[in-house]
Amino acid sequence: MAKFIFITGGVVSSLGKGINAASIGQILKSRGLKVFMQKFDPYINVDPGTMSPYQHGEVYVTADGAETDLDLGHYERFIDVELSKDSSVSTGKIYQTVIDKERKGLYDGATIQVIPHITDEIKSRLINAANSSGADIVITEIGGTVGDIESLPYLEAIRQARRDFGFNNTLYIHNTLVPYIKAAREIKTKPTQHSVSELKSLGITPDLLILRSEEKIEQSAKDKIASFSDIAVLDVFEAVDVEVIYEPILALNEQKIDDRILSHFEITGLKEADLSEWKKLIDDIKHLDGIVNIGIVGKYVSHHDAYLSLVESLKHAGYFHKKKINLKWIDAGLLTNDNVLAELGNLDGIVVPGGFGKRATDGKIIAINYARVNNIPMFGICYGMQLTMVEYAKNVLGLKDANSTEIDENTKNPIIIKNKNFDTIIGNKEITLEDNSLIAKIYGKNKIKERFRNSYSFNNEYLELFKKDSNIKLTANIENNTLAAVELVNHKWFLSVQYHPEYISRPLKPHPLFISFIESMIY
Repeated sequence: MAKFIFITGGVVSSLGKGINAASIGQILKSRGLKVFMQKFDPYINVDPGTMSPYQHGEVYVTADGAETDLDLGHYERFIDVELSKDSSVSTGKIYQTVIDKERKGLYDGATIQVIPHITDEIKSRLINAANSSGADIVITEIGGTVGDIESLPYLEAIRQARRDFGFNNTLYIHNTLVPYIKAAREIKTKPTQHSVSELKSLGITPDLLILRSEEKIEQSAKDKIASFSDIAVLDVFEAVDVEVIYEPILALNEQKIDDRILSHFEITGLKEADLSEWKKLIDDIKHLDGIVNIGIVGKYVSHHDAYLSLVESLKHAGYFHKKKINLKWIDAGLLTNDNVLAELGNLDGIVVPGGFGKRATDGKIIAINYARVNNIPMFGICYGMQLTMVEYAKNVLGLKDANSTEIDENTKNPIIIKNKNFDTIIGNKEITLEDNSLIAKIYGKNKIKERFRNSYSFNNEYLELFKKDSNIKLTANIENNTLAAVELVNHKWFLSVQYHPEYISRPLKPHPLFISFIESMIY
């Protein structure tokens, strides 16, 4: 039977419990275990797919096409395992499933209640994750903080999980804040005591504690917290603020958190964790030499988490080349022909990322045109590729009113149209790359798999018109001859793709497109 680790948080949000969960996952994977991760989100939305990026950050898409919370991106980048729809559970999904079952009569006319129907549905998601993944360890992060009314059904479900699955098959890890009061020059344990007390009042006694702090926590404070929480001092760990996001992997391993987890699960005979690649990566990050200046021209730039995977992927490629990536955030809605030189003139490269709707498209097209005309490396992603086609049609092929029907339903030259063969192209798709293309050279092969999330595609009625121009190459397709990539021939580096390569870039395995993009600016 799979073992289950439940990660909860207390005192305040943004403690880094997702990073701690992912770090533990990587450590256990390094010891030879198969790990799968989940996020239980207490919001009533069914999924983040229609939620504002200003509120929720990016939508992360899994290989099987689930639109999920951005924390799943952290999970995949840390443990390098493809997650799935079973990894993302929201209150909206749970209630929608229970109500659908009730409407179909599957509860035999019973009165539907939070206990047992909602909690049973939550527990079924744990079992589904274990069965579908075949994992040895399922790590489940509970969104929100203990004390939030929205999280109560999840906490009750994981409380029941210990009774259902067994003591040695379930482990509770609670993350809390231990603030350092500068005026008093003291660590304060009271918030953690209150948080643990709140958790225990719900029937859950944590097995391990991870204490987040700005400063190193003295042993006397750990002793006090352990005594109050009824756990061994060996089960109290600290997560002190670090310079590099991946350092908690090493820090938690050095504190032997994996040994305590395996002891609880009664798992023996495993190899020691080999984290040497992570140690080298962290050292490289701390000794980067040189800067690459990249502009991200987007519509949500005031909220950087809207482009989290993109930012991380650029950093991964920077680490590969031992370069620091300096990002300039450019609001496409404010970019004009009058200020384009001032905004983009000092950049080494430009990225035009994904997005939806009409707003800010003019600014993105201006940025694409500037990069094309001035031989500036340009990387277009998803909507960025579609607007690349629109810009080229307008300014090179002479179709002045060329547009996407997403922007103008009445355009006389609909270069981009609603997908005809699909409602939405989402998740992993196989792509065929054209021989003798830049993109095929970068990948080193002609068949690849990448993740999509789009409802509009290139209109093949304009295929021959583009093919007549020798300076532009349409270089990749998915099924039904749907365009997936376009590149310029006589340009330093100009490539746009319909998919989202940022979803599959990893710190130890940077995506080849991002590696090549950064390389074009430094050699």
